[in-house]
Amino acid sequence: MKKTNIFLIPLFLFFISCSPSHQIKQKEKIVSADTVLTNGKIYTVNPLQPWAEAVAIKDGKYSYVGTSAKVAAFIGKETQVIDLNGRTTMPSINDAHTHSWQGGFKLLYECNFPFTATPDEIAEIVKDCIRANPNAEWIRGGQWTSDFFKTYNIGSPKKWLDAISEDKAIYFQDDATHNGWVNSKALELAGIDKDTPDPAGGTYLRDENGEPNGLVLETAKTVIEKILPAWTPEQNVASLTAAVKHANSFGVTGINEARTPPEISLAYQELDEQGLLTAYAITYLQTPRGRRVKPFDIRPMQKISQKYRSERVHTMFAKIFLDGIPSASRTAVMIDPYLTDETFPEVTRGHLLIEPEVLLQDMIELDRAGFTVKIHTAGDGAVHIALDAIEAMRAINGASGLRHQLAHVGFIHPDDLPRFAKLNVTADLSPYLWFPSPIIDSTIGAVGKRALHYWPIKDLVDSGANLSIGSDWPSAVDTMNPWPAIEAMVTRKNPFMDEEDALWPEQAISLEQALKIFTLDGARAYRLEELTGSIEVGKSADLIILKQDLFSVKLDDISEMKVEITMFSGDVVYKK
Repeated sequence: MKKTNIFLIPLFLFFISCSPSHQIKQKEKIVSADTVLTNGKIYTVNPLQPWAEAVAIKDGKYSYVGTSAKVAAFIGKETQVIDLNGRTTMPSINDAHTHSWQGGFKLLYECNFPFTATPDEIAEIVKDCIRANPNAEWIRGGQWTSDFFKTYNIGSPKKWLDAISEDKAIYFQDDATHNGWVNSKALELAGIDKDTPDPAGGTYLRDENGEPNGLVLETAKTVIEKILPAWTPEQNVASLTAAVKHANSFGVTGINEARTPPEISLAYQELDEQGLLTAYAITYLQTPRGRRVKPFDIRPMQKISQKYRSERVHTMFAKIFLDGIPSASRTAVMIDPYLTDETFPEVTRGHLLIEPEVLLQDMIELDRAGFTVKIHTAGDGAVHIALDAIEAMRAINGASGLRHQLAHVGFIHPDDLPRFAKLNVTADLSPYLWFPSPIIDSTIGAVGKRALHYWPIKDLVDSGANLSIGSDWPSAVDTMNPWPAIEAMVTRKNPFMDEEDALWPEQAISLEQALKIFTLDGARAYRLEELTGSIEVGKSADLIILKQDLFSVKLDDISEMKVEITMFSGDVVYKK
């Protein structure tokens, strides 16, 4: 047996202690946190560490995620300690499809009534708005439900508004914000009369004499919008300030602005520069809306993107409208035809706003320029056309790594469903509509029993598709509140009513799956998954503390969930 030279052991240890790696380890020490949250039930959405009791936050990022016992080492003299007392904590919400700037204007400046309002209630609200704005030329707002004029016998929507509007021009949007309701003064200011032809991709509904009756669908609505008085820059900033505060109150710190005019991009940048932007703003720059037969020039969009980006404003995103909506107006592009009725006696499959070859050229250029594109595709026919365009674009451009998105994909042909994963396309969904409701009734009236198989979320999850979730606020919903939508995802029932009816209950998913889509998957949709969306060391400290235990309440009570605290980048941005 060889004898060990005992004089070599200290020499060996000396060299080890002097090695660079050992010196680094010796120098490592725990740095006191700015904030520590402890004694909680923290759901991290990190599959490698799903649960924790405590977190430490330093310079706006998580420096520790783990146990309450070990987090004590991060508590210094200046550390703020928040005792969670067992409360559920989780990553903040990413709303992957919203129109917050429009929602902000509704909160501050418009004449609003609930989707459930009756004609008598609307009349009183409009009269109050007129009295409150005696010098205004226009009264704008809404929103009326898609089946409003089926439910209520209003012979002439235009004349009905005329009777209460005095000398004001009236413009109200519907619950999908794709259609408008106007009075005679508004039509006059827009130069629309009996002889005005319908615009490409839109319709002026008419009475028995051929006169516009006050309902303007799709691109006909945009004709009215073009003559509305512009909001001031100050109003733009004020509306976004209100919208961001509204979002934070529901635990939302990721706002995916699904259609962003240049003046709103500027307002977001100004809000960030003022230190008032307490959310990530992902601005989908708008392409020309309406019927289009030629590819658009992306150079102005590139200039806007470069000009208005900032630390929290992300601008390399674009929005394309391919079709409309599959409810009473019948403007979404469907593979099979809509039902006919008195208003729509002729067979139709909807309105395609961009020809497939034009869409392909748009996608080629936008993908090459680095823009993630969100395509509005509410009908299964539009979904098929968009997937074809993306597949052809990939064959030409190669794999850019960009996860382009199809928005409102409630109807998907079974053959197209696996193509989302194959083509790395994100399905951008709207669970705020996944339950029996007036807008679903309107869809059933337009497409028939096909509407009973609407929003195949479980099939998409099982297929491995990229997913994101958005409120579409203020379209179809009154607020950005995500909790009714989360309940609808796991029950497929109306979260606002005590009823057993469900919409395609076989497509319900688990609570854990729903939360992942609302948090980490939402961050992935706008390329921020390395920064936010889960509670992990090194990521931004974006989290919410809930009043109730989310994992203990009955599924039917999820919609009642209340946020007590919202943190963004380590700062408390909302406290109840």
